[in-house]
Amino acid sequence: MNVKDIIKAIQELNPGDKHRLRAYLINALTASSSTGNVLHEISERKNKEGYHCPDCDSEHIVRNGTYTTPVDGDEVEKQRYLCKGCKRTFTDLTNSTLYRTRRLNKWIKFVECMIEGYSLRKSADLINADKLDSETDISYVTLFYWRHKLLSALNKMEFSDFQGIVEMDETYFLYSEKGSRHIKGREPRKRGGTAKKRGISNEQVCVLVVRDRDKMTFSQALGMGRLTKDQLEKAIGHKLSNKNVLCTDSWRAFKTYAAEKGMVIYQFKSSSKIRTKGIYHIQNVNSYHSRLKDWILRFRGVATKYLNNYLTWFQALEAIHHQRNNVNINDMIIKGNLIPIMETYDTLRLSEFSK
Repeated sequence: MNVKDIIKAIQELNPGDKHRLRAYLINALTASSSTGNVLHEISERKNKEGYHCPDCDSEHIVRNGTYTTPVDGDEVEKQRYLCKGCKRTFTDLTNSTLYRTRRLNKWIKFVECMIEGYSLRKSADLINADKLDSETDISYVTLFYWRHKLLSALNKMEFSDFQGIVEMDETYFLYSEKGSRHIKGREPRKRGGTAKKRGISNEQVCVLVVRDRDKMTFSQALGMGRLTKDQLEKAIGHKLSNKNVLCTDSWRAFKTYAAEKGMVIYQFKSSSKIRTKGIYHIQNVNSYHSRLKDWILRFRGVATKYLNNYLTWFQALEAIHHQRNNVNINDMIIKGNLIPIMETYDTLRLSEFSK
């Protein structure tokens, strides 16, 4: 069929089908162009210090031809490389989030849905709404693995040292085995449920949030029950020095940690009427806790083994002020493909939370 035949066929469509075709072409052409730009940017930033073999880290790399990947009917050309040390071939996407992904063009729309915080089922519906009848639907199960491969990579990104005044406080989430078919030691809980014990116990997962006044943020699940000094040192000890001033709640682990590091510390009791001491307070980190818990409610329970990924997700959204635009979408995909990961569907599904 030539172009004239296609135009004639389009003219014979009813208004509803013409509108649907127009929307599809706009989305498809935009996705194709954006995908090509993203792949080029990943290659540029990944190889900014020269080529390295992902297997043996050798720098003796040569180009080894190209191959194409179909993106909405277009062919996106990608470079293949050969390591002269171990004789293995690789591409810019080897051991990355997009490695062996067959629907590259759908990632733009998927990350858009992630920024909006849509559920997997709603995301699948929106992504599949842009396809032609001949295309296969993308399952929400596939999107689940896409989500966690991307978040696993973002979770490994290095962050800068904290500067100046640093607010530090912990919050707690009920331990969850959501999705598990074989829960031991207790009855399954519906929609998250409640703890059997009052207050903070070994049923609760401790999440530490640290922020400086430049909004540099660290958030991570550290273990079960109360926070310890050793957990603090292991998690963020290398990012703090005696030049920092700590603002925390009254938990004794913070005071012991600050004393050993030679740091000035201001502590605030939750029951006290005094919430600030001049410029020193923990209001920023407490506000972050509140926004985090409100946001995570939409998922109606998060399996603890995936909790760190959700903390990374929220942290990424906070950094872009939850604004969805092409720059933020592309930037999230690019950053998520600069960190080498070995995650597969099996490793994600069979992962466990380290207590």
